[in-house]
Amino acid sequence: MKRPIAHRALAGLAFALLALAGCKDRSGEAAAAASTPITPSLIPAPVDLQTSAGTFAIDGDTRLFAEGDAATRVAQQFSAYLQSAGAPALKTTREDGKGLIRFVLEAAGAEGTSPEAYTLDVTPDGVTVKAHDERGLFYGAVTLWQLVTQGDKGRVTLPVLHIEDAPRFTWRGFMLDPARHFQQVEDVKKIIDAMALHKLNTLHWHLTDDQGWRIEIKQYPKLTGIGGCRIPAGDGGKDPKTGEPRPYCGFYTQDQIRDVVEYAAERHITVVPEINVPGHATAAISAYPELGSIDTPLVPSNEWGVFPNLVNVEEPTITFLENVLGEVVQLFPGTYVHIGGDEAVKDQWEASAREQARMRQVGAKTEMDLQGYLVERLEKYLSTHGKRLIGWDEILEAKLPPEATVMSWRGIEGGLQAARQGHDVVMSPSNKTYLDYLQTASPNEPPGRPALITLQDVYGFEPVPEELEESQRHHILGIQANLWTEHTRTFARLQHNAFPRLAAVAETGWTPAAKKDLASFIARLPTQLKRYDAIGLGYAKTPFEPLIATEDDRKAGTAKVTLSNPLDYPVHYTTDGSEPTQASPTFATPLDVKLPVTVRAAAFADGRALAPASTFELTPAAMLTRTDEAMGVCPDAGRLLLRLEDDGPLEGERAIFNATIFYPCWQWNQADLDGIASIKVRAGRIPYYFQLAHDEPARTFEAAKSPLGELEILGGGCKGHTLATVPLPAAPNADGFLELDAPLPAGTTGKQDLCVRFTGDTRPQMWVLDRITLQPR
Repeated sequence: MKRPIAHRALAGLAFALLALAGCKDRSGEAAAAASTPITPSLIPAPVDLQTSAGTFAIDGDTRLFAEGDAATRVAQQFSAYLQSAGAPALKTTREDGKGLIRFVLEAAGAEGTSPEAYTLDVTPDGVTVKAHDERGLFYGAVTLWQLVTQGDKGRVTLPVLHIEDAPRFTWRGFMLDPARHFQQVEDVKKIIDAMALHKLNTLHWHLTDDQGWRIEIKQYPKLTGIGGCRIPAGDGGKDPKTGEPRPYCGFYTQDQIRDVVEYAAERHITVVPEINVPGHATAAISAYPELGSIDTPLVPSNEWGVFPNLVNVEEPTITFLENVLGEVVQLFPGTYVHIGGDEAVKDQWEASAREQARMRQVGAKTEMDLQGYLVERLEKYLSTHGKRLIGWDEILEAKLPPEATVMSWRGIEGGLQAARQGHDVVMSPSNKTYLDYLQTASPNEPPGRPALITLQDVYGFEPVPEELEESQRHHILGIQANLWTEHTRTFARLQHNAFPRLAAVAETGWTPAAKKDLASFIARLPTQLKRYDAIGLGYAKTPFEPLIATEDDRKAGTAKVTLSNPLDYPVHYTTDGSEPTQASPTFATPLDVKLPVTVRAAAFADGRALAPASTFELTPAAMLTRTDEAMGVCPDAGRLLLRLEDDGPLEGERAIFNATIFYPCWQWNQADLDGIASIKVRAGRIPYYFQLAHDEPARTFEAAKSPLGELEILGGGCKGHTLATVPLPAAPNADGFLELDAPLPAGTTGKQDLCVRFTGDTRPQMWVLDRITLQPR
């Protein structure tokens, strides 16, 4: 479909990004400002930070001192990160003395000292970063980088301070998913740098899935030649000029893998590859059908969800997997290899005479035992190469080798069970650490799963369950955030979804639990945003924008306006169309306004707007319209709500719709129908690209009463009485939309819960609501 995007909140004037640049000739006013020491604002918060009287200023003339290869590498990385933020390059010196930034690698520390620990001292004579390991020295440099980037124009005055710091957890991770939507190497490196500057140390790389195989395996070239390409659904998979299929392809060569792994290692990040079996294997089976459990030919999927396609567990397939892992282990020097194991629906194994025979051969009583047998075989193979197996928590459903590590994603229960069985655990629950879920209720959020996981939710997660016995708590290795990319088509969206929530994950992974404080974190976040701006990191603006809610009185021509911010930063506003400033009124209580009115608002902290001002045009006509984002979900009618992107155009922006895919319906609660003659509905149509496995019976729809189905509008909710029915056409208009006018019965009055739904099967395409408008008589 092709059509313009409707802007629900108009952006105001953009404020300039803060850049750091060297400047020797300073005005008296600037010099006075530079002489004022900063208040340290660090994320993650260090274990201990003490300040005292005195200062030390850093500018473009400050020199770096380091002895030995490791310390010199860290000094050079520190300087490079400063330059990436727009600061001047700091030169090195071979002569130790006063006025320097010193990087000192000391002899090995006491037993039990974390290799990631460091100390940082600022005195009037200079700065010294010390550690017993290059990793710790690097993290000390990151802390110093954060302090220096609090300054302006290449100069910062630091207070005298002492920091002693070490991480709480050894696993502080982020999962990147190129299988669904591919990230180029330079984008992966940008994520690695951002992780390093948050003191994260593990990149979990989800390289295979139903939609694509993304790693070159030289022994099996079809994995990328066939498994690396799919035809996207709908218009997104067609060349607009010829109508011919246009594949979506991408994979990393082994040379590129080595490059990324080396780049990450230089920043003390270990890359953990994932080769997912036995499920999420459609792309692999498409390339080599003999791996499958059925004879039906497959292609890499353009749908999302849970698929039935499993690899078989026969000896040739195990040999194939061992050969694949044999190449993988040569590319990734880290300890762990992830073998997936999640969402492996066993229907195909249950129906396969070959797999049933294989179960009897290996002594597996259930299909889950057969998966356990595969996990055990792969664990033994990996152990012979000095590697440890890690998998999603479903691997606990069969006997698990003692050395296996569990990544708990279906809540914390799997982690509890695994730790009590003596397995190491990485906590990664989907309801707290999945970053493809929306982070605010703003209509400006990109596509994703609209169940909210706010920054506050992420920050509040505690990886060590209170109920876990003290004797087993050492098995909790740490925390990981996952970003699945079914709905994350661009790198800009990936950054939006990850930041700033990944900063909250970083603080949980590093900072002692007793030191964590949400109010402090939110107070430190505006300084972190300046750093993001300086390095060009495309973080989400939605948590820093104002939200608006209105209650209108159509007869009186007035409205009651409530403004808020998702993180509770103060909101300043104007009602005359002017740009809000720090001096503008602060929203405190609902505003009674006469329509029409233009409300402009922005959230402020530290004297500046945290995002461009939002503009809300409130008119009598606007009060009669609701977009899909502002509509409710019909109660008790299937609540799998998704924020879905249109299937076209092939390039550029696409429209976005909120839809419940189990039962598509939208509800305008307490719509005022007094004086309303008809209802205009604007709708689009998108492919139904979901695989639901055993949840498929939960997908319901209203049966069509005519060949093409109907638009139905009900009063009293989705189980109420029919107010209007309009036949649907065979297809939308050329712009991808249709507009239908539904006259209301004479005498329809009062406030009612209006339900909008479309009849007919949602496969292969479903109608989706864009907006609804009440039309007066």
